[in-house]
Amino acid sequence: MIKTDILIIGAGPVGLFTVFEAGLLKLHCHLVDALPMAGGQLSEIYPKKPIYDIPGYPSILAGELVDRLKEQIAPFKPGYTLGERAESIEKVGEKMYRMTTNRGSQVEAPVIAIAGGLGCFEPRKPPIPNVEHFEDHGVEYIIKDPEFYRNKRVILAGGGDSALDWTIFLSDVASEVTLIHRRNDFRGAPDSVEKVMELAQAGKIDLLTQSQAVGLIGNGKLTDVTIKHKTRGEISKSTDHFIPLFGLSPKLGPIADWGLDIDKNAIEVNTLDYSTNVPGIYAIGDINTYPGKLKLILCGFHEATLMCQSAFQYINPDKKLSFKYTTVNGVNGFE
Repeated sequence: MIKTDILIIGAGPVGLFTVFEAGLLKLHCHLVDALPMAGGQLSEIYPKKPIYDIPGYPSILAGELVDRLKEQIAPFKPGYTLGERAESIEKVGEKMYRMTTNRGSQVEAPVIAIAGGLGCFEPRKPPIPNVEHFEDHGVEYIIKDPEFYRNKRVILAGGGDSALDWTIFLSDVASEVTLIHRRNDFRGAPDSVEKVMELAQAGKIDLLTQSQAVGLIGNGKLTDVTIKHKTRGEISKSTDHFIPLFGLSPKLGPIADWGLDIDKNAIEVNTLDYSTNVPGIYAIGDINTYPGKLKLILCGFHEATLMCQSAFQYINPDKKLSFKYTTVNGVNGFE
């Protein structure tokens, strides 16, 4: 039986940063994650993808950000239970919860911080009849290592940030890059849209809007993608890889049965401290929802900071919390 001050469900970037903020308040944390490594989606889905909106880093690879976060929290000695899914929780005292994983591991804590990102997730697949036949044989839904596509012909599909970012990145890696999108307008960041348009005008990528992939051709391995264009009709384009980036389909999994207020696969919280309707349980990061919610890592960092302040008062109602700047105490002063 593991006992701690804050049980963090989800070892993604927001969960990791929670350890730091809790550590400043002398609260110990234990993280549980279904993935076999810390880092969440940053480690599992796109470790080599550059991130541009982390303060102080004009650009940082997702995997590198995880390494920096782990280095930052190391002085506070968090515990980890990885490769196990948080399955159930039960109240075992006035202010104590016991969480049990799918493998029987148990953790007790007065506070639970759910930082599970999108929860359990799977990629949204395009409505192409034989797409499953080519999975891992030319069709990929996640780019883990862009070097895998070095000097290869690549067709990406999608209109969000992921499709735009990878189109920009792979334009310097692959021998040929095509981006197809069923609309003229994109959902991604305006700056990324502008960069993609510039690449298309310079002839560095092939941009096909008002288009969608409707067929895959190959004998065991993908060789061509059939694209339906609004005005040009059907186009057959040879390729080595087809990467549909239509986002992830989130599912809360067992968390949905914990008595929390849920709205469209997200946990409703009070923005005062990101507490849920269940005392002692908080939700931070992409897994929560509230008016004006933005699913950004830096927003999750902010939520984790306020959550830890509230958690301290919940655990220690008779103690006065004295806020101190790290610029005054440093980190060692909080250990």
